[in-house]
Amino acid sequence: MTAALPLLPRIAEATSVDEVWSIANEFYRDLGFTRANYGFTRYLHARTNIGDPDDALFLTTGDADYVRQYFSNGFYARTPVYHWAVVNTGACTWKWVKDAFEAGKLTPDEADAVRYNAALGVRAGISISFPETTTRSKGALGLVADAGMGHDQVEAIWEARQTELLAVAHMMHLKLIILPQPTAKRSLTERQRQALEWVADGKTTQDVAMLMEVSAAMVEKHLRLAREALSVETTTQAVAKASLLNLIFQRIAKAPQAVKH
Repeated sequence: MTAALPLLPRIAEATSVDEVWSIANEFYRDLGFTRANYGFTRYLHARTNIGDPDDALFLTTGDADYVRQYFSNGFYARTPVYHWAVVNTGACTWKWVKDAFEAGKLTPDEADAVRYNAALGVRAGISISFPETTTRSKGALGLVADAGMGHDQVEAIWEARQTELLAVAHMMHLKLIILPQPTAKRSLTERQRQALEWVADGKTTQDVAMLMEVSAAMVEKHLRLAREALSVETTTQAVAKASLLNLIFQRIAKAPQAVKH
C-alpha cells in the first residue's frame, strides 16, 4: 500500500470530478494503465440501458476519437466486460474474455466487440464493478493495459498490487458520486440552485420570493429554467433529480482573496 496510501487523503479532499480523476490516474498510469474508463449511472434498467446518457457520468483518459467510438456511439454496451460489470460486483482481469472468445462462448455481438477492441489496441486489462446502495445505480472502472502488455503481465500486476488498485478505485468512486456532476446540459445558475434548495426545504413560492428578495414571478422563472435544464416536467422532479446529481446543497468553494500589502 506504500504507493497508494498518500493518494487516498488527496482524493478524499479533492473538490472536483476532474481533480479526483487526475489523482487516481496518476496511480493507474504508473502501473501500466494509461487508458482508463469510468462510468456511473443512477438510472440503470435492463442489462444494457443506463437511462438518459446525459444523466450518466462518463470519464476517460482516451482522446476525442476514442470517446466518440467508445461512448458516444454506445459501443461500450456491446462489450463482454460491460455486461459482466452490470451483473457483478467485484473485480477481474480480462483473461476470461480471451478464454471465452477462443472457446466460442461469447455472443456474436460480444465477439465482434472483442475484435473491434483488439483493432484499437484494447486487449488486456482489469474491470472493477463497485457495490451500490440503490437498485438502479451502477458504477464501474475499466483499466486498459498499455500497448505491449499481455494478459500474463496484467495477471502479475493484479496479483502483486490488487489491494492498492482496489483501495484507490473505491476511494475514487465514493468521492465521485458525491460531487456535482459536470455536464453542460444539466448546469444550474446560482439563483436556480437557490430556488430549488428552498423548495426542497418546504418553502412556498411566496416564501422563496421573500428569502431571495425577488418577486414571485422571478422565482417561477428560476424554477421553470431549472426544470428545462434538468429535462423534467415538475419542480418536484427537478428537486429530486438535482439532489441525485449533487447539483444542490453543495458547498461552493470560494476564490481566495488577494492579500493586500
